[in-house]
Amino acid sequence: MTRQRITFENVSVGFDTARGRLNVIDDVSFDIRDREFVSIIGPSGCGKTTLMNVVAGFVQPSSGKVLLDGKPIPGPGPDRGVIFQEYGVFPWLSVKDNIAFGLKLAANRKNAKERDEICQRYMQLMGLSDFADAWPHTISGGMRQRLALARAYAVSPEFLLMDEPFGALDAQTRSAMQDLLLKVLQTEGKTVMLITHSVEEALYLSSRIVIMTARPTRIREIVTVPFAYPREESLHESKEFGELRSHIRECVMQEYAAQAQQRAAFAE
Repeated sequence: MTRQRITFENVSVGFDTARGRLNVIDDVSFDIRDREFVSIIGPSGCGKTTLMNVVAGFVQPSSGKVLLDGKPIPGPGPDRGVIFQEYGVFPWLSVKDNIAFGLKLAANRKNAKERDEICQRYMQLMGLSDFADAWPHTISGGMRQRLALARAYAVSPEFLLMDEPFGALDAQTRSAMQDLLLKVLQTEGKTVMLITHSVEEALYLSSRIVIMTARPTRIREIVTVPFAYPREESLHESKEFGELRSHIRECVMQEYAAQAQQRAAFAE
């Protein structure tokens, strides 16, 4: 058993609104172990992103605690790379300068030679070497997401926090990005927390999947994914993959139904 890196202990999160207290997360406890890939899946708006934001240090729990290597999280830090669905690249910087951006900040500062070597490494790894001087608006959505990954990896974070990073991509590009992510993780080795709505994506990438309930979100079930790494596209066609996919999808759809009932009751 590898050591625990991220630990949720009875975590609850609520926000004050004009209509009163909104409870988003209710008494959630689980852990993410070293170099483990854990996906969080559940109905839209249930609180998945809030869970990730607590780990990122953007949100503090209302009760309970989240520990990083046994210590409370005081705020954002360079040990956690965050990748959002909206690509998160700077339109006024070239591809290379986007990757180099974090390497010029105090927390990860590198000299010019080191910056160039790191940028070259990740541009090559992500297939961006021919676009070093290109502006983000001139490259495809898939390439912009590869750029976001390259920039996150360049500063060598121990943890990768990903919120629907491939959600805006077409099916073929999304599949290619999943394979690229797995390839990079094989060589780089990170502890990953992924927020996704895609059951297939969660199954294909993860070592464990945490299924969340409708809001206020609790853990409905934690599924251990039985497939060994490295993984190939043919895995999608296996009987065991299909059975697990059906089970997880049914769990998620039941929570969507519960969410719809909540909204109907609130409307009354």
